[in-house]
Amino acid sequence: MVNDNIFKEVNDSYTLSEAVKEAQRCLNCKVPSCKKGCPISNDIPDWIAQLAKGNFGNAMHIINSRSNLPAVCGRVCGHERQCEGNCVLGKKGNRINIGKLERFVADFDSTAGLTHEAIPEKSRGRVAVIGSGPAGLTIAGDLARQGFAIEIFEMESEPGGVLMYGIPEYRLPKEVVRREIKKIENLGVIFHLNSTVGEEITIDQLFDQGFDAIFMGTGTGIPKRLEIPGGNNKAIRQAIRFLRRVSLYESGLIDRREVIVGDGDRVFVIGCGNTAIDAARTAIRMGSKEVSVVYHRTIDSMSALRSEYDEAVAEGVKFLWNTSIVKINAITDDKIDTIVLNIDGQEHEVDADHVVMAIGSAPAARIVSTTTGIEVDEKGYVLTRDNPYGMTTRKGVFAGGDVTNRPATVVHAMRDAKLVAEGIARYVDAIKLLATIECDN
Repeated sequence: MVNDNIFKEVNDSYTLSEAVKEAQRCLNCKVPSCKKGCPISNDIPDWIAQLAKGNFGNAMHIINSRSNLPAVCGRVCGHERQCEGNCVLGKKGNRINIGKLERFVADFDSTAGLTHEAIPEKSRGRVAVIGSGPAGLTIAGDLARQGFAIEIFEMESEPGGVLMYGIPEYRLPKEVVRREIKKIENLGVIFHLNSTVGEEITIDQLFDQGFDAIFMGTGTGIPKRLEIPGGNNKAIRQAIRFLRRVSLYESGLIDRREVIVGDGDRVFVIGCGNTAIDAARTAIRMGSKEVSVVYHRTIDSMSALRSEYDEAVAEGVKFLWNTSIVKINAITDDKIDTIVLNIDGQEHEVDADHVVMAIGSAPAARIVSTTTGIEVDEKGYVLTRDNPYGMTTRKGVFAGGDVTNRPATVVHAMRDAKLVAEGIARYVDAIKLLATIECDN
């Protein structure tokens, strides 16, 4: 198994006294711009005020009213662009460290076992959730608290989706994800693991089992490719699959040789989002000699967080701006020799061992192809409507998250899922009411 120190979490938590002291700096603004900057409208000043007084349970209760994954959000949200980026104290360069405070409250609550939510009677309806990433977990948590019986169908052997397999341990420890999922399970949510909808079971069979509504939160599983000479070489790795292999290796489930990337390699990562930087920093940790991020624009255009970029640079990752890859020269069909880069209009041939693609992905057609009535756009993204929000062209089937091409981050997927949860609740309530009226008549 991998050395734990290599993937040790890079950012330390507050101590209790540090957290209270930081919380006491909050101005508790009457019109909190931090809340406006939060995609899920977290009541930030309210829970920070409780934290400042030492009322940790109250702070957690307020956070739970808006977020099912606070320990996750406190670590991986784009705070610098959202809540913290809108803090009025930021004008003086001294903004409240909201993400780190949220992380502290969630971790403290979990360690101390403060929160024990009552499980409501599951009498309002049955909902199947396909996928246990941020969107699926949010749907499950929100609806379970409202009295719905929720069952999650997950194709992997452990729930969490991208939280478990797509975000490196040094940013989001797996035990943190497991704790958050356990909280949702304690609401009465049932998990079916190693269960692939579209193969072992279909949407129609789920409805036959008595589910009133079904949510698709399956994400995007087909990586996009660059159409360049040599672009089909088997030595080209997909970032999300590389990160997943490393995650499995960390857990002792696969051998080091199956990770492939690392051990003195020269690695080029194509793209400059957070996933690209995650892949680059992970390649460094796996022993790569040289890792470069290749991006066709400038630093000001990258979608990655500036804090992630700064940490990557500190760890030795190089960044090639205004650069694109135009050709891959191979020794064999599974081994790269050199690549050709276009840098500011000039072509340069450089030695390379691996190319890691991080330019996005598209939805798999596994569910759509085995279900009638679910329409997709020309790129394969599921089409949904606004009323009820999130319902597909198939009655009773809803979708959200990356499979609909709306969210871009964990918290944006959560925001979209919360709206879909409201749509599901209204839909199920309506069909139950209609059924009651028909029976009365």
